This record gives sequence, C-alpha cells and structure tokens, in this order.
Amino acid sequence: MDFEGVKAFISTKLKDELPDYLTYHGLHHIEDVYNAADQLADMEGIGEYDKTLLLTAALFHDSGFINCYKGHELRSCEIAKQYLPDYGYSENEIVRICGMIMATRIPQTPHNLLEEIIADADLDYLGRSDFFDIGKELFTELKHMGIIDSVADWNIFQINFLEKHRYFTDSSKKIRKETKKQHLHQLQSLLQQQ
Repeated sequence: MDFEGVKAFISTKLKDELPDYLTYHGLHHIEDVYNAADQLADMEGIGEYDKTLLLTAALFHDSGFINCYKGHELRSCEIAKQYLPDYGYSENEIVRICGMIMATRIPQTPHNLLEEIIADADLDYLGRSDFFDIGKELFTELKHMGIIDSVADWNIFQINFLEKHRYFTDSSKKIRKETKKQHLHQLQSLLQQQ
C-alpha cells in the first residue's frame, strides 16, 4: 500500500473538487476526522496496518460530496474502489475501508472496532470545546441546502441529534461524553429562552 501517495492524491482531489458551499463537509472536516481517528487509534491500541486502513477510510469518507449530497457515503466507496487499486490496496482492504466509510452514515451502525473509531472520529467535535464554532459551519451548509430554515430550527435539530448520538469507543466516551452532555444542556437552556 502506498499510503503517502494516496494521501497526496485524495487531498489534492478534495481540495480541487469539493463544492465551495460545503462549509462543514470541506477538506478541513476530512482533516479533522483524520486527526481524531489517528488519536483514537492510538488510544485504542490499533496496530500500524489497521491504522493505515483506518486513516485511508478517513481520507475518503466524505469524498462522495464531490458528486452528490444525499448518499455521499456510497459514492465515497465508489471513489475508493476506483482509485485505491492504483496505490496497491487489495480487494479485501478496500472492502474493509468501505465498511468504515459506511459506518459514518447517520444513524451510525459500526460492526467492529475500526468502524467504531471512524464513527466516533466523524462526530468527535460533538464533545469538544469548538462544538459551537463547527456547528455554525454546519448550520450555514444545511441552510444553503434548504434543510434548516432558522436558528430556532437549528437548535432543535442539534438537541435531537445530541440526544440520539452515542460514542462507541471507550476512548471517546472517556474524553468526549461529558463535554457533549454540557453542550446538550446549553442548547436546551437556549431553547427555553427563545
């Protein structure tokens, strides 16, 4: 596997081809998920080979946004299947990577530890101090797509999402669960004041 080669390729492709209206699902989000997956893999004791597959999945997990908004995970798998063989990835490795990509689809349904890690990495920000800043990026994107109309709707959307969401790995539960709970309480208080 030529991980460095594929990393350079997909990073350039994403930078050049992701639509500008993706204020949340842009290259910065993919880099954020990559870094979170890297950290969680170390915390969960993942070996180098599996970590390479995980980080490859993180790089490709939202590449489907190049072509479509709804169903982008399936398109991300198609892109991975198209380009990864050129970088020495086997069919079995690509199947595992696609499993990880699909584990990021909401509602998340990971089936193994690597899928749990990428699912947690994809929504790592829910339990971080930059939650509200990143939330503004997502609000702008969803408003552009006609999914959300107002700040009040957005707050309700976030409350519902946080109430349903759960972290899967012990590491994410340990470092993110409590802060996520605080964000939920803040949003509930905001909603009561409106």
